[in-house]
Amino acid sequence: MSRYIRPAIPGASIFFTVTLSVRGSRLLVEEIARLRAAVRATMAERPFHVDAWVVLPDHMHAVWTLPEGDSGYAVRWGAIKARFTHGVRQAEAVTWPRFPVVRAGQYAGVNPGLRQDKGEVALWQRRFWEHPIRDEADFNAHVRYCWNNPVKHGFTARAVDWPYSSIHRDMRLGRVDPEWAGVILHGIFGE
Repeated sequence: MSRYIRPAIPGASIFFTVTLSVRGSRLLVEEIARLRAAVRATMAERPFHVDAWVVLPDHMHAVWTLPEGDSGYAVRWGAIKARFTHGVRQAEAVTWPRFPVVRAGQYAGVNPGLRQDKGEVALWQRRFWEHPIRDEADFNAHVRYCWNNPVKHGFTARAVDWPYSSIHRDMRLGRVDPEWAGVILHGIFGE
């Protein structure tokens, strides 16, 4: 059995893609308040800086910068995923078997590590994709990728029209490159 070892780069900026186990679900946007609560609780426990974040119906992209001397992003994602799953399950916000429920003898290998005897739910894909940011150009490209992802998927014609994106925060704070903001504000993407 292969073992995936994630790179440990303390204080790094990293781009992530995190996906639900059922593609085509709308759970992340339907339960955005629970997702935000899970992120806030995790950030309070294990701080990190959100450089960019976009939540789509069945997946999300983010660029984080970790504190100096800290490389524990996998622990943070594990906590966010667990808190979100627990929150929606406690509220019965998800019609369970919309996602595979793991019971003894069922869904073998869907999400190794789940407690089959507890009927745990395989809500998330087991792994996530990460890309350590190499330089400023790479950072800017991945932040823009986050902002433009709803346009790419056809959810909106302009990045600023998608409500679940850090672009709104960055525009309020004047962090959006005015040249690029002019492009998105004038609808060159998708209009």
